[in-house]
Amino acid sequence: MEDKITLDTEPYLAPIPAALVTCGTMDEANIITIAWTGIVNSDPPMTYISVTPERYSHGFLKHTHDFAINLTNRSLVWETHWCGSKSGRDFDKFKKTRLTRVAGTNISAPLIKESPMNLECQVTEIKKLGSHDMFLAEIVAVHASREVLSPKTGKFDPKKADLISFIHGKYYEIGTKTAGTSW
Repeated sequence: MEDKITLDTEPYLAPIPAALVTCGTMDEANIITIAWTGIVNSDPPMTYISVTPERYSHGFLKHTHDFAINLTNRSLVWETHWCGSKSGRDFDKFKKTRLTRVAGTNISAPLIKESPMNLECQVTEIKKLGSHDMFLAEIVAVHASREVLSPKTGKFDPKKADLISFIHGKYYEIGTKTAGTSW
């Protein structure tokens, strides 16, 4: 591997989604920006988020055992950054960002109306990992804005969503060209 340089061991997997995760209830909720999330199982559909115990959202997550992953797009970059750099202990993030909370169908946590896609998640396990606790969850409902669906198939079309990702402190637009298909 003479043509490569060995770097410090850090979580270099990229790109990763930049998501606004909502937790709590319709009356008392918080928004936390999460980049440490992904799919862990297909049947049942499962995901996770990793949160440090010091975060304000951690208490909500342990209490309600549910959350929503609200995907972010180019129009939500400011809100995504702001919610990730301020604590819900100090601010009502819904009020400060003017994001609209809407009720989910299966969880107590609100969804974000402005998000192009919302995943309702019910926690099945909390795993202590070291610096973070992983909240493993089943995806129990998915909601998508009509404008991000393909008129032909009715399925999610990433080209229409303008999704963003997070890589080493910066937000990037996710490319819209198809590079291939799963065979």
